[in-house]
Amino acid sequence: MARSLGELAARVGGEVVGDPARRVEGIRTLDEAESADLSFLTSARYLEAARTSRAGAILVGRRTEGLAADQLVVTDPARALAELLDWLYPEPAAVAGVDPTAVIGAGAEIHASAHVGPYAVIGARARVGLGAVVHAHVVVGEECEIGDGAVLHPHVVLYRRVRVGARSVVHAGAVLGADGFGYATQGGEHTKIPQVGDVEIGREVEIGALSAVDRALLGSTSVGDGTKIDNLVQVGHNVRIGRGAILCGQAGIAGSARLDDGVVLAGQSGVAGHLTVGRDVRVASKSAVYESVEAGTTVAGIPAVAIGAWRRQQALVHRLQELWRRLRALERRVGGAARDGEEGP
Repeated sequence: MARSLGELAARVGGEVVGDPARRVEGIRTLDEAESADLSFLTSARYLEAARTSRAGAILVGRRTEGLAADQLVVTDPARALAELLDWLYPEPAAVAGVDPTAVIGAGAEIHASAHVGPYAVIGARARVGLGAVVHAHVVVGEECEIGDGAVLHPHVVLYRRVRVGARSVVHAGAVLGADGFGYATQGGEHTKIPQVGDVEIGREVEIGALSAVDRALLGSTSVGDGTKIDNLVQVGHNVRIGRGAILCGQAGIAGSARLDDGVVLAGQSGVAGHLTVGRDVRVASKSAVYESVEAGTTVAGIPAVAIGAWRRQQALVHRLQELWRRLRALERRVGGAARDGEEGP
């Protein structure tokens, strides 16, 4: 449904530069937007694209010269964009009730307002909270707990005794509570160590498609409130992740590592087992953490070191060919001088 630019501004506490009566029918990227669309400029690198965009209005962080479009000026464009997308493109509400094809175990408790979709399986003594959504083909194991308003997308699998906090979202194909990777090896034979712990997912956590959080050997593997996990992320057994962490795609955390609040692991980075990564640490993409990292540090590389040291290392690597040529030239000069000396009287 079309809204006026003024209505959008009121929704996000913004200011209109231009015509507040402009009708906005949708939100699209700068290169796709047309005159009836609102687009967005969240980074200066896209300024030229904003100047050439056909968008009727553009969401910006400050008044911007050279834009042909009307402007919706806000303090934080990314946050305002999220709010507008949520308002204009709401997720369809799930209908309360249990589909006739679902399989419900003995003693399971499902709130009357919850939704359990086709062919879902709810194990014995599991609990599904108020307004929770369990989509088609989800498997919820015995004694699991699904918090109020939590959403499990199709083909999510929860092994026994997994707890998912209120308003958390688990995307398709994620597996929570599979056995941790633990074996005792002797004489070339691997003996499985039973993994008898559980998994605790906090409130307002989001777990991406095809990610895995393994159950603990003993105790709990835990993910703190507000943490966001991308697709294809591996969280090993007995890992403890604090509040508000960000784990980007294909990151991996080995068993018993601890990540404090606010840690960010960029894509394809990894943390070795039994380490502590301090509060607000940033780990660059494709980096491997082999030692504990102090709070507030940014690290990069394999093995990961402080970002300043890594940059100096990279600068030297780029100069290696030049340094090698200079070294060879020096060796030739020194060698020639030595031979000249040997040939003297």
